[in-house]
Amino acid sequence: MNHPVHRLACIAVLLAPGLARAAEIDSIDQLAQAEFRTLSRDIAAAVSFKPLNASEATGLAGFALGFNVGATRIGNESVLVKAAGGDDVPAAIPYAGVRLHKGLPFNLDVGVSYHTLPGTGVRATGGEIRWAVLPGSVVLPAIALRATAASLSGVDNLRIRTHGYDVSISKGFAFVTPYVGVGRVHGRSSAPGVSTLTPESFDLDKWFAGVDFSLGLTHLAVETDRTGDARSYGFRVGLHF
Repeated sequence: MNHPVHRLACIAVLLAPGLARAAEIDSIDQLAQAEFRTLSRDIAAAVSFKPLNASEATGLAGFALGFNVGATRIGNESVLVKAAGGDDVPAAIPYAGVRLHKGLPFNLDVGVSYHTLPGTGVRATGGEIRWAVLPGSVVLPAIALRATAASLSGVDNLRIRTHGYDVSISKGFAFVTPYVGVGRVHGRSSAPGVSTLTPESFDLDKWFAGVDFSLGLTHLAVETDRTGDARSYGFRVGLHF
């Protein structure tokens, strides 16, 4: 465990300046409707489910616990600055969280997650169900279909819910498993208590790619994700049993 923990600590240190500069989203009422839609799309992209794992099934007896850190570079920084009351915001919004997966029969996996965007007040809970249509083998890749959902909380005048789907493919080579996937995220947002803003509904195209490293019970993963206009980079360290 020492090496993965040290790696995670190093990444946390690298993200620390961003954490300190993140700003509370407390001025939603200052946004015009078009700006609210833009903000909703960017925050939805930031809190939407990030795969951070390959396509293979965990297995009926298996489960995995992972810790994730990363950052999302949103597409419209000026709108976030306005929503934060003019405060400085980082070019890339950091996130951190924990995730639990459990294997089920028929190559199914379920997972739940909890993440925060430190310094913004944003918290997000989410979940996934994944089916390895092709479980993979020494010769064949694994192919998986996934459905996801996430819900934002922690900001008084902002509610966002997302659900999405994607298809991914991965192929292991020794202890290294690269993977890629594409999908779509549907989001709905509202601004409770702000009479000038009406709810928004939108769809975001998604693609992602990463590499999973298996080191015995420990798994490390690095991933890049593009959802709508936002690009995320993430790292996961986890235990697989």
